[in-house]
Amino acid sequence: MAKILFVVTGADHWTLADGTAHPTGFWAEEAVAPYQVFTGAGHEVVVATPGGVVPTVDRGSLAPEFNGGQEGADRVAAGLEAFEELRRPVTLEDVDLDAYDAVFYPGGHGPMEDLAVDPASGRLLAGALASGKPLGVVCHAPAALLAATGPDGANVFAGYRLTGFTNAEEAQAGFAEKARWLLQDRLVEVGADFQEGEPWAPFVITDRNLVTGQNPASAQPLAEELLKRIG
Repeated sequence: MAKILFVVTGADHWTLADGTAHPTGFWAEEAVAPYQVFTGAGHEVVVATPGGVVPTVDRGSLAPEFNGGQEGADRVAAGLEAFEELRRPVTLEDVDLDAYDAVFYPGGHGPMEDLAVDPASGRLLAGALASGKPLGVVCHAPAALLAATGPDGANVFAGYRLTGFTNAEEAQAGFAEKARWLLQDRLVEVGADFQEGEPWAPFVITDRNLVTGQNPASAQPLAEELLKRIG
């Protein structure tokens, strides 16, 4: 049995360009689907958040229109209720990477607020990348990669092929003109080789031990790819 660390945003809002706080958190499907993949295979999941706060779910991610209808929304809500580890997270700053076999970051707009500038998360990501352990990051969670710099000040993910929530998707979601910055732009700026699939369709990129997914629909296929690497 492997032990998999889920690093989840502790933010309950995302500060927009005009200074307003947009309520958010983690995106339910992006946490629930991988959790079910990993625990269904017999693995253990531990949740870590900045400061050990209980993470906030983005209420929008529970709406039927984002889950293929009411049946899908009910399924995600039930999965969230069963995900007990979310209610007793460990403190991210205290995490010992050696205790885990793989690391996974679910998205939501929350990581744009906290994990993008979190030094403890940045160190963990750099360590996971260097260790060769399977590392999965989906949707807006690649914002956390921005905080992962090496001793030379360069981003450790520079030159890696990866994906994340695209400018096109942010525009279609209605936030591109409201955001202080866009994830795709920032990842390109730090030297990542950003790959873009069709908006809202599953799209997963692997490069060495890094596995990234573009959007909520990519969470389950990303988890299944990570599972192959965990063995």
